[in-house]
Amino acid sequence: MKSKPIYVETLIKSDIEKVWEYTQNPDIHEQWDLRFSNIKYLLKENENDPQRFLYTTNIGFGMSLAGKGESKKTISKDDERMSSLKFWTDHPLSLIKEGSGYWKYVITDSGVTFLTQYDYETRFGFVGKLVDKLFRPLMGWATAWSFDCLRLWIEKEIPPSISFIRSILHYVVSFVLAFIWIYQGLVPKILYQEAGELALLKGTGWFQGQEEVFLYTLGAIQIVFGLLFLCFSRKKWLHIINILALVILGFGALMSQGDVFFAPFNPTTLTVAMIGYSVMAMLNIRDLPNAANCKRKRSGRR
Repeated sequence: MKSKPIYVETLIKSDIEKVWEYTQNPDIHEQWDLRFSNIKYLLKENENDPQRFLYTTNIGFGMSLAGKGESKKTISKDDERMSSLKFWTDHPLSLIKEGSGYWKYVITDSGVTFLTQYDYETRFGFVGKLVDKLFRPLMGWATAWSFDCLRLWIEKEIPPSISFIRSILHYVVSFVLAFIWIYQGLVPKILYQEAGELALLKGTGWFQGQEEVFLYTLGAIQIVFGLLFLCFSRKKWLHIINILALVILGFGALMSQGDVFFAPFNPTTLTVAMIGYSVMAMLNIRDLPNAANCKRKRSGRR
């Protein structure tokens, strides 16, 4: 079955000339687009020749993929423009062999609708097509994230470098909170109850004879709650619940066995650290690039 082309659309509250400049100027384009690390236009022999360019994408560990592209044509109308191109690479590590697509700019009452659709052929035969089942959604996400990063740059003057750092911070905080909750639910409450959690619970006297069952249940709840940070960490309500839950659990530990608060790496330090992470996350959420802000399916005449 042939894979669907990648489609991304966003609305940018600006004029078409500015959006055109931020997307067609290679020095500006490479700053907001995750898919490219460097873009360089080649000199034309004749004015009417297609604009050719070189691009590179850093893939980590000092390695990069290089390719070439060509802007085939630009169509301008009263209320819209469209730029089409093709691209290809001979790099032996590149999954993408060649592809083509377009950028479209449509003037609306609210700003400029900026959209793209592109598709590509893979190399490595059946294995390449199989890998592309995972790679294509990642490319779609990277395109959408980049479009939202561009929107924030134009609308709110937030440079892509700042958006990138803030996004890394967001994902690190989300992973750490998820890891801590999942670990605390799985290890001391489900796998190794005798490590101290059981004694702590028995000290409350609240669940006589049912402490083990309660710990298993609480551990499962904590694991599920931790997983929420991998999906909904942009939601303020999740972090508010996190802070309240930490305060309640800390108070419960204090009431049952207060001397644990004097031990190294005690509940106080863990609670304060996790609350701090949530506070940082809530302060960082506003105006953070989000691929979900873009449309991923075509509608109407587009």
